[in-house]
Amino acid sequence: MEFDVMIVGAGPVGAVAANLAGMWGLRTLVVDKLLDVYDKPRAFGLDHEVMRVFDNVGISARIANDVMPYRTSEYHGAGGRVIKRIVPAGAPYPLGWAPNYVFSQPAVEGALRARLQERPGVRLELGTEALAVAAQGDGYAVRLRDKHGAQREVRSRYVLACDGGTSALRGRLGLEMEDLQFDEPWMVVDVMVSPEALERLPATNIQYCETERPCTYVVGPGRHRRWEFMINPDETPAGIAQPEAVAQLLSRWLAPGEYEIWRASSYRFHALILKTWREGGQFFLGDAAHMTPPFMAQGMCQGIRDASNLLWKLALVNRGLASSSLLDSYQEERQPHVRHTTLVTKEFGQVICERDPVRAEARDQAMLAEMARNTGPTVRQSLIPGLSGGFLAPLDGVGARGALFPQPMVSDHAGRGGLLDSFTGLAFRVVLAAGVDLAPFEAAVRGTPALAGLPLSFVRLREAGLQAAPGLQDYQEQGAVLRDWMAERKCRVAVVRPDHYVFGTAGSEAEGLRLLDALRARLAGHDGQGAASDHGLSMA
Repeated sequence: MEFDVMIVGAGPVGAVAANLAGMWGLRTLVVDKLLDVYDKPRAFGLDHEVMRVFDNVGISARIANDVMPYRTSEYHGAGGRVIKRIVPAGAPYPLGWAPNYVFSQPAVEGALRARLQERPGVRLELGTEALAVAAQGDGYAVRLRDKHGAQREVRSRYVLACDGGTSALRGRLGLEMEDLQFDEPWMVVDVMVSPEALERLPATNIQYCETERPCTYVVGPGRHRRWEFMINPDETPAGIAQPEAVAQLLSRWLAPGEYEIWRASSYRFHALILKTWREGGQFFLGDAAHMTPPFMAQGMCQGIRDASNLLWKLALVNRGLASSSLLDSYQEERQPHVRHTTLVTKEFGQVICERDPVRAEARDQAMLAEMARNTGPTVRQSLIPGLSGGFLAPLDGVGARGALFPQPMVSDHAGRGGLLDSFTGLAFRVVLAAGVDLAPFEAAVRGTPALAGLPLSFVRLREAGLQAAPGLQDYQEQGAVLRDWMAERKCRVAVVRPDHYVFGTAGSEAEGLRLLDALRARLAGHDGQGAASDHGLSMA
């Protein structure tokens, strides 16, 4: 087989997938029809889970000047009343990064592609189109056409469709999308604002829930600002995108000469989810698998989660370290997560897009009453779920399985400091609370061939002030993010997946060892219930 993975589409999702594939040692070809990064911003928001992935693939420092923590969002109803406020979660940050960011997509895509060029085993071909995909033996034959019109055929074990909302690969297979009943026309306007005019603009993000024309204002990095305007029934997308029409829309905030238009494009905001995410060895990611309205800035985030979820599974199966049934968990895990997030986003969109004055007034009163009842504003990340099923330990009680595992700042045995992922890499992690004996866990892994071959790191938390020299796997937390997380769940042992989701937790050393046996069983394609439940495994 020429390649392990062929990725069609080198946008943010495809580029992240290719970077992860390279990190997992998969021979990878990624192609894109365009000759260069698209020079206009499209996606505008990302969250701490995505920044964690960006850091894992090695671009966080490169994009530091192209991202900015997301500001508070206010919902303004009739008369400019604030009817809802969504704030970013404060420090300490559970994943090591601010909860939400705005970013410049061209710069971030450029950094992802530059990182690809540094990865042995990954080939990026631009100006190249995938014309056909046909099953052949234990993989696929993919016919390509390069920028000169020359055609050739390559073979790959897996094919990943990251080719966007109009996915040609999805279309050729005739796969159906489920419509979650949201379809609204909007225009997105990105501008670079003059320094003198910046001070007059709102300092927060604002959803203008106005019946005359719902619109959105978002503060971007530097001088970049974005407005999104709903298109009225008597308007056309082409007409509203004309320079004079855009100037009229922006005149509420800016005068001509105070800004330069970077992009003005019309879209239909959809809520769609693919019914079948995998067809044999072909997988669909990002907008090829789902389309999410922008009201929670989760569209690109959902695609990055797809890549983070899938690539380690492909690598383990490719190496013979896991049963091929592991790949079934891709849709099993991602589809419910995407559905939940998309439905929450749709609810926000319906709030914003209400055009009937009577219903809008009722909405405003209900949301004002909700604000009065609540002790604080909504935290955006509280609306994003964990995993509800899939490659997880057997359920016995209510616990942390399926949750995102925290990432604290730590110091290792040599006194070097950094975020925890920088020490463990993309691997399974066996995390032990302070005082738990490490030796039985190391012996259990060494003595189990199915676990001994895994990429796996041990992390034992170390209490401050101990006189004894730290071991190689001991880490001193700077703060109490992870310690408190484990204490709240009465968790002494946690097994964490390479994508940072918790496989399972245990309240004692004995239960933790049975948790490792459950991991062995799940990798072999068994449900893990037998070994775990026979010994009364308790999920913290």
